[in-house]
Amino acid sequence: MIEYLIAAGLMGGIGVLLAVALAYADRKLYVFEDPRIDQVEAMLPHANCGACGCPGCRVFAEKLVAGELSPGKCTVSTAEAVQAIAALLQVDAGAEQKRVARLACAGGAHVARNRAHYWGVETCRAAALVAGGGKACVWGCLGFGDCERACEFDAIRLDPHGLPVVSEARCTACGDCVEVCPKNLFSIQPANYRLWVACKNLLPGEEAEARCEVACTACGRCAADAPGLIRIENNLAVIDYSRNHLATRAPIERCPTGAIVWIDEKTGPVRGLEARKITRRSPLPVEEADLPVGQGKE
Repeated sequence: MIEYLIAAGLMGGIGVLLAVALAYADRKLYVFEDPRIDQVEAMLPHANCGACGCPGCRVFAEKLVAGELSPGKCTVSTAEAVQAIAALLQVDAGAEQKRVARLACAGGAHVARNRAHYWGVETCRAAALVAGGGKACVWGCLGFGDCERACEFDAIRLDPHGLPVVSEARCTACGDCVEVCPKNLFSIQPANYRLWVACKNLLPGEEAEARCEVACTACGRCAADAPGLIRIENNLAVIDYSRNHLATRAPIERCPTGAIVWIDEKTGPVRGLEARKITRRSPLPVEEADLPVGQGKE
């Protein structure tokens, strides 16, 4: 009996000592956390998209309260939410240009030719591993929708011709589409970059157009109409966005293939007046030997 009492006393004593030690450590090691962090985090969209440069909304809230970033850095929040956070923290809301994903290809199945059929796992990455996929333009979108599946914000959909379409309103500039595209066709750009070259084909004019009817042919008309803003480099029109203030719709008007476009915020890519009209809705046939590329289906 005595042994039990001694054991109980020892255990109780140890418990008291540990409680005292924990209480002391809590007081000595306590790190104050501003309660405004929780308030700000609750006012954020909880997208955890990384568009602000932080790994998540919680870290962004911490940096806002610390004064390291401005509320306007969150381009996913509404203007009202940004102003509310600024009022809570009594800071200037700041301004940040919204960024979105842009696709450097317009070659859907109805305008871009295939050199072979691809039969296998229906993903862009799988197709790209087999001789670059079945598309005649080796730079072109393969159209299996890896980007659509990777986007957690439902900002990308495939159109009827297998070409990704980005919703500016939904896009958070998270960069998942950039990482998953095996052709490196996506890039994150400021939304005010409205003048856009929807092509990456580096082949000479006639050869590029033979593979895709909307390819840039390096004709130079856009460069002539926007000197200093656009140049031709490696058979492709290149826009100098450091001079974006000079950008107007003028350079798109004489583009014969419509490879250079003006991206309207609501309606999407706008082609020029002299761009060849696209009337075909069905996919182009395979032009060369009708041989499968990749694993055959059983």
